[in-house]
Amino acid sequence: MNKTDKIYVAGHRGLVGSAIVRSLKAKGYENIIGRTHKELDLTNQQSVRDFFEAERPDVVVLAAAKVGGINANNTAPADFAYENMQIQCNVIQCCHEYKVKKLLFLGSTCIYPRMAPQPIPEDALLTGLLEETNEAYAIAKIAGLEMCKFYMRQYGDDFISCMPTNLYGPEDNYNLEGSHVMPAMIRKFHEAKVNQAPAVELWGTGTPLREFLYVDDMADACVFLLENYSGEQHVNIGTGKEVTIKELAETVQKVVGFTGEIIWNHHIPDKKGQGRHDSQKQIKQNLPPSFMPYQVIRRPDGK
Repeated sequence: MNKTDKIYVAGHRGLVGSAIVRSLKAKGYENIIGRTHKELDLTNQQSVRDFFEAERPDVVVLAAAKVGGINANNTAPADFAYENMQIQCNVIQCCHEYKVKKLLFLGSTCIYPRMAPQPIPEDALLTGLLEETNEAYAIAKIAGLEMCKFYMRQYGDDFISCMPTNLYGPEDNYNLEGSHVMPAMIRKFHEAKVNQAPAVELWGTGTPLREFLYVDDMADACVFLLENYSGEQHVNIGTGKEVTIKELAETVQKVVGFTGEIIWNHHIPDKKGQGRHDSQKQIKQNLPPSFMPYQVIRRPDGK
């Protein structure tokens, strides 16, 4: 990439997109454009085509998606499948038609089989059954990864993909109806502290293992791939370390300053699958390994 390239970050206000914008600017890229959902509906094919016709971006980062936690995925699987595939098909096809020099598509940790080997290598994709609670979203994301591979194979387009692990940081979604585990915990513990509640109830047993990565570290890795990688295979982005949900809860509780009790609701089943990513391909690409451990829940000022 050149510093003068026009870079379109789809989803520039979200957790992932906003972090990538920060990282690009920190590395000297200033010609960055974005559109809100109100300004550009990425599920509308004609609107996306009109945008590409007018703007002609050189580089595209596809970080826009319909996202949500277990409850949201369980209650609206058709919406998650349809809207995400619409977004991906529209943007990826326009990147091809308007000869975008580079496209980075971001996958999701749920794309891997629920019983994938640990740590999870990239080639575990499509080798087993998916976790049922977010199967629709996972299938849509897998379609996006495979589309990038097929466009590269058929047309020679420089369309690459990466697969970040579970992320957290500024601009996350703290709505308990649709948030992921980290922001949901932060909100629950914060509200319990403010309201002086005696306890916080969390779902499951707390025993499942998960890997977490601060979103700005993920963004630096994405920019590195944009500058240095052009392979068909998607690349895992993670720390290679995992913690139990119970350990995560205790860390968030300590950071927030809640002194009450944690009650685990065993009547709600644990979410299976996931675990940690095999980051050997990441290391082989000389991707900077200096990721912040999850225990340090950083503020936007980096402290």
